Amino acid sequence: MADDQPLVRGGFRMVLEERPDLELVGEAADGLEALRLSSELDPDVILMDVRMPNLDGVEATRRLVDSGARARVLVLTTFDLDEYVYAAIRAGASGFLLKDVEPADLVDAIRVVAAGNSLFGPEATRRLVDRFAQPAASLHSAELEQLTDREREILGLMAHGLSNAELAARLYLTEATVKSHVSSIFRKLGVRDRVQAVIAAYEAGLVRPGV
Repeated sequence: MADDQPLVRGGFRMVLEERPDLELVGEAADGLEALRLSSELDPDVILMDVRMPNLDGVEATRRLVDSGARARVLVLTTFDLDEYVYAAIRAGASGFLLKDVEPADLVDAIRVVAAGNSLFGPEATRRLVDRFAQPAASLHSAELEQLTDREREILGLMAHGLSNAELAARLYLTEATVKSHVSSIFRKLGVRDRVQAVIAAYEAGLVRPGV
């Protein structure tokens, strides 16, 4: 957990200590310390404040992702989807939480991200891609050309917030087959999770807001 406010860290610590399946392995007061502890402790999930001294959470997230660290990052913020959060998501964060999150929601969020999923519901995803969408952009065009027709179809449905189970039902596939396609999409696009994949699709013009 990385946050420069001891009171915030203390509150989250109390919540986590009550859950036998979760262990808080380290606390950092800034991004530099978060990077050091991540290297030493190899956590599954990092709760990362975005506004910290010395090195902010956005740059710390970017360095973690670029280093190939296994940890997945949950961004902590005071303001819903502010510019820092957008930047952190672009840097590779797997989701975000408001600092006034309910204890049960905090625990659920950590479990969701630890399982390899992203912490964004359909509405949050739509708001993110509306923010990122550039209709004429071609940043990911080369990567998108590698996708099969089926993978493009699945990516388009992912952009509308469908889960793997919903994709399987819609396309008359097994959920295991859908997971295989989704993993292939991630690999070809060079992204870590569903939100990053959907953002890439919007930026390249494969899908458009409201379509």
